[in-house]
Amino acid sequence: MNLFPQNVKLLSTLRFLESGSSQGNFDNFNLALHDDDQQNDVLTNRAMLVNHYNLPSLPVWINQTHSNLCVDADSISSIVDADASYSKKIGTVCAVLTADCLPVFVSNKYGTAVGIAHVGWKGLLVGIIESLIKSFDDNPKDLIVHLGPAISQLSFEVGEEVRSQYLSKNKNFKSCFHYANDKYYLDLYVAAKVVLKSFGIETISGGDRCTYNEPDHFFSYRRDGQKSGRMAHLIWIDSTRN
Repeated sequence: MNLFPQNVKLLSTLRFLESGSSQGNFDNFNLALHDDDQQNDVLTNRAMLVNHYNLPSLPVWINQTHSNLCVDADSISSIVDADASYSKKIGTVCAVLTADCLPVFVSNKYGTAVGIAHVGWKGLLVGIIESLIKSFDDNPKDLIVHLGPAISQLSFEVGEEVRSQYLSKNKNFKSCFHYANDKYYLDLYVAAKVVLKSFGIETISGGDRCTYNEPDHFFSYRRDGQKSGRMAHLIWIDSTRN
């Protein structure tokens, strides 16, 4: 269910798009240039992305490094290192790429500011969600969040050192880990909610998909390794207002 204002548009691409161009192991709608896919094929896919979804402008791509850096997409003219971006202008398309990590879409309830974060276990730990939330001038209780497709807990094995780092940051992260067969499993969805609710954000949707277990729909780096492509996740303010 889309709880966002009518003028806020968001989407997550799928692994396949009819007539997509990527070849071989990337299964036709890879949107990441940093993989070993043919650059011309990816650029063709990016052009198709704009046309297929009738985007108001080219997506503002960022170079994702699992950091806590959030940038103003309205003011950058070239690709910069960051893992989140935000916009307060009509037609600016904020974008991230994922293949198991969690895309976190955010809007204020007025439809005047939007943003998105690329959230892996490292980014979540160093505070990428906090950086995105703090980029909004609004009271956090006036923010709306959607959690896009990511790897589910039972497919996301992590080491004891990861759990220790999380608990050192916040004891409330204990609820994000499941222990079975001498292994720990991290729930990125629950971990994101721990952070969001610490700001008082309660309007949160999504969190019910698994990139690893849905190969017909999603790329998954943990499942496919180096041959995995990337999905795109986009959010923007449309010219149609409530």
